Amino acid sequence: MTPRKKIQIIIDFTMTAMLPVLMAYELVGEAAHEWVGLAMVLLFILHHILNHKWHQNLLKGHYSGARILGTVIDMLLCVVMVCLPVSGIMMSKHVFVFRPISSSGTSLARTMHLIASYWGFILMSVHLGLHWSMLIGVARKIIRITEASRIRTIILRAVAVLITAYGIYAFRHREIGSYLLLKNQFVFFDFDEPLILFFADYLAIMGLFVCVGYYASKMFQRLASKRKSMNGTAS
Repeated sequence: MTPRKKIQIIIDFTMTAMLPVLMAYELVGEAAHEWVGLAMVLLFILHHILNHKWHQNLLKGHYSGARILGTVIDMLLCVVMVCLPVSGIMMSKHVFVFRPISSSGTSLARTMHLIASYWGFILMSVHLGLHWSMLIGVARKIIRITEASRIRTIILRAVAVLITAYGIYAFRHREIGSYLLLKNQFVFFDFDEPLILFFADYLAIMGLFVCVGYYASKMFQRLASKRKSMNGTAS
């Protein structure tokens, strides 16, 4: 594995770990939220610099269903990652406290930040799922797994089912849909709730949408393979 690839993996892992922390902004404190948010934006920029070939190849090659889905997700993520720092700076009380902003601007920024935060959380999770096969391949190399194991596969799939089921429950329990659709513009936090339970719920929701991205990618790959097979038979 090249040093560049190692850096990319470390950045991606760090950004993933930051997601549930950012979603717990009232529980971890405003100052911590702002600094972690700033770090996330900087890492996102570095992520794109290291993956500059993606930008260079946007208008090149064939666009399969999987590539279209991935590109749409990535484009939406770019929009979200512009909205988040802009609205965050407008509301800042610690990192960018020096900026002048009116109360009406703060109200608009709060709404923008809310919807961008929750959509960003979902989109990043789906994005992670779209690249899950590659991440699993890297993990196998790191821990030196060279042979397939039916038992290991069954166990991992069972764990994925449990995480997905818990993720669906947590998604409904936390009313994430109401924030995604702006039906609720104020996020409720239970300050008596152990932080570990909050993180467990949000990690499960991440797992749910990682599975959505992973199996969507698999579905498109199978459709492309089937189409290629049918075209080969027809010729």
